[in-house]
Amino acid sequence: MQEPSNTETVLVIDFGAQYTQLIARRIRECQVFCEIVPADTTAAEIATRQPKGIVLSGGPASVYEPDAPRADTAIYTLGIPILGICYGHQLMSYQLGGVVQPSERREYGRTDLQVLNPDDPLFAGLDTHLTCWMSHGDKVLEPPPGFRVTAVTESTPVAAMADPSRQFYGVQFHPEVHHTPFGRQLLDNFLKRVCGCRGDWTPGNFVEQACRQIREQVGEGHVLVAVSGGVDSMTVAALMHRAIGGERLTCVFVDHGLLRAGEAEQVRETFSHLFPVHLVYVDARERFLERLKGVEDPEQKRKIIGETFVRVFEEHADELRGCDYLAQGTLYPDVIESGATRHSATIKTHHNVGGLPPDMRLKVIEPLRYLFKDEVRAVAAELGLPEEVVWRQPFPGPGLAVRIAGEVTPERLEMVRAADRIVLEEIWRAGLMREIWQSFAVLPAIRSVGVMGDQRTYAHPIVVRAVVSEDAMTADWARLPYEVLERISNRIVGEVPGVNRVLYDITSKPPATIEWE
Repeated sequence: MQEPSNTETVLVIDFGAQYTQLIARRIRECQVFCEIVPADTTAAEIATRQPKGIVLSGGPASVYEPDAPRADTAIYTLGIPILGICYGHQLMSYQLGGVVQPSERREYGRTDLQVLNPDDPLFAGLDTHLTCWMSHGDKVLEPPPGFRVTAVTESTPVAAMADPSRQFYGVQFHPEVHHTPFGRQLLDNFLKRVCGCRGDWTPGNFVEQACRQIREQVGEGHVLVAVSGGVDSMTVAALMHRAIGGERLTCVFVDHGLLRAGEAEQVRETFSHLFPVHLVYVDARERFLERLKGVEDPEQKRKIIGETFVRVFEEHADELRGCDYLAQGTLYPDVIESGATRHSATIKTHHNVGGLPPDMRLKVIEPLRYLFKDEVRAVAAELGLPEEVVWRQPFPGPGLAVRIAGEVTPERLEMVRAADRIVLEEIWRAGLMREIWQSFAVLPAIRSVGVMGDQRTYAHPIVVRAVVSEDAMTADWARLPYEVLERISNRIVGEVPGVNRVLYDITSKPPATIEWE
């Protein structure tokens, strides 16, 4: 499924920055649709998309290095407003004739910014003395011809620059991070005052356009929806039902044996109350576990699970009214982490992105492909899904397989499933479900010595992971109250056979990912 049509769009050209996804998030928060595209996207390709504006992202390279990623210089002739951020600011200056060089004094962290031209549209409504977030080793020494300096810092003579006649703007700081308090206002100024965006990217607008696109793509075909009970797949099912009705829609729930405690029963009960649609339950537990036998590499696990899912769907598509399409709840973070752009790294292959076999018969529909998780929740609420579905914690498609380091066995599955149930129960009991993005248990592939009942034990540890996040692109470990951690630890050691130690993961993302595999 393509990006939403008839929607004003801003493109972010990605030069490999850790904050590129945050730029997209902040633009979406201004109710403008935004998509990330690779650095080597041509000006011709960009022109066909008819964006209202272009943002050049940051990046780790130096613009004067021979192999540094560059934008197609023809983008500067398209008549489209451009905002360069950090590396993008330096690149625009470099490509248009300015001077960029290494800084004698690098700037990292909070920095005082002095605005020289408060009438500049980027700084409209802002003070002349601001605090911003810097992270750079190079600087623009002289702006290109036609530009004027609009802001400086103690160490950066061109902290912001503008060419109003061509609607080109550059900032050395990062407006997309929370540490730049005025950043969202600056981005909104660029979008509304410079690009002329209306800001009509809303859940209702998305539902209307998504349903129209689904009808155009599917025609008179039949659709198979893979449902898991989570907000992503339930939202896809609700969108499909609204778009084409229930007669040409079949929902399939595959129990792959890697679910949380009681989840299969809960999904079937919840789903039966929401949609007047045929739901097929497939018990494929033995099949998945057999295929995972002896497999330890996490990427191989994901790909095996993804391929097995598709084979199961294809088999049942033949049985169930000859379905032509497979609809699934792929989100934008899944696409990004699976290596969506040629300058972004593949963090991990998501089973519904990189795990799909090339010879699959069903055509894939991904109506949520360009949404972040919080946007999916907003769409789910717009579609009338109940609160317990809208706010359900994310659960990976490969399930508990990626919460078990090493081989997945029935015994290890039961161990992590029992511990995971305790974690979730205590988070609910403490009233923290709305605050926590995800909370779960992980079983590492090690054992440790302990003492239980005056006897030596050599058993498994359980790692508890709980994070807070806006969209899963970045996350921080949750500061759970000690009494909650104590209850979790005591219960896991006391109730889960084979466990003698509980650890708490206090790593943010980055450098870690939320899931362990």
